[in-house]
Amino acid sequence: MKKLLILLLFITMAAGMVVVASDLEIESKTQTFSDSEHKIKLDGGVKVKLDNLTVQSDKADVTVRRNNKLDTATFYNKPYAYEVNENKKREVKANILQVSLINKIVRAEGETQSVITEGNTPIIVINADVQEYDTKSSVMVATGSVTMKYKDIDTYSDKAVIIADEKGGVKKIDLIGNAKVKQQNNESEGHHFIYNPVTEEMSVEGNTKSIAITDDGKKLTIHSDYQQYSKRQNSYIGSGHVKIWFDDYYAQGPKVSVFPDKKTNKLNEVYFIGRSKIIQQERDIIADKIRMTMDPKDFTAEGNVKTIIHNVDRKDGDL
Repeated sequence: MKKLLILLLFITMAAGMVVVASDLEIESKTQTFSDSEHKIKLDGGVKVKLDNLTVQSDKADVTVRRNNKLDTATFYNKPYAYEVNENKKREVKANILQVSLINKIVRAEGETQSVITEGNTPIIVINADVQEYDTKSSVMVATGSVTMKYKDIDTYSDKAVIIADEKGGVKKIDLIGNAKVKQQNNESEGHHFIYNPVTEEMSVEGNTKSIAITDDGKKLTIHSDYQQYSKRQNSYIGSGHVKIWFDDYYAQGPKVSVFPDKKTNKLNEVYFIGRSKIIQQERDIIADKIRMTMDPKDFTAEGNVKTIIHNVDRKDGDL
């Protein structure tokens, strides 16, 4: 078996070929060069190392530019790539992997999966049709039926952009298109999510919907154009055509804030600002400010309050 063949070997195989990077190492059982195809073909136990990136597969080829510089390495038959940064490890599996030896971009196609582990613990798992990872900027872009698990968060979206910090940790997560997020008893959906793992804050825009399940199984549902959620404060902020449903409450207004009870830290207080309306059974209450609680189920209205009682002349037993 031929071991640790570096670019110097390819110089003897193809005259005029130059070394593009001193830190590129290639291993395989056999290596051949086709001048007509402008490719170096690798078979059996293929292993390529580029800086901190290592790729392994049974078969691969490397395209060569007209100026005799190595361009793209393509790995077949379910290759495996990994990158180690301090105590964090990034792994990528797919049907096909392409590595740009010039731009240092890894592209995975077909049944792709990326995993980032810290020590022996997986902190993020991404599945998608296609994934691209820029090893220089530490940006991962996943497209096509993207599912992701990050700690206690599960997501689905058409596209996801994950930005890592200089130590390989997750710095920012963007979910774009038909995005859904589930975290413990909370579920949200919308067009575009942005999550900051450092502050544990999430924003979502575009026909947003959030559902929080209380301990007794009741649902608090929030619809709006834009929402923000803070995990640390366990609070929501919604703006733009806000609508809320809880038990027999229905409320709507331009802006809402939902806060937890100070003692239990469970969602309980809802504040509407701007001309808002709350509907309970046959009563409509319209005011400039409305405060409602879920336990006990009370509300207070302030500022130009108007109350409408429907079917006030209906007798008991009337349909």
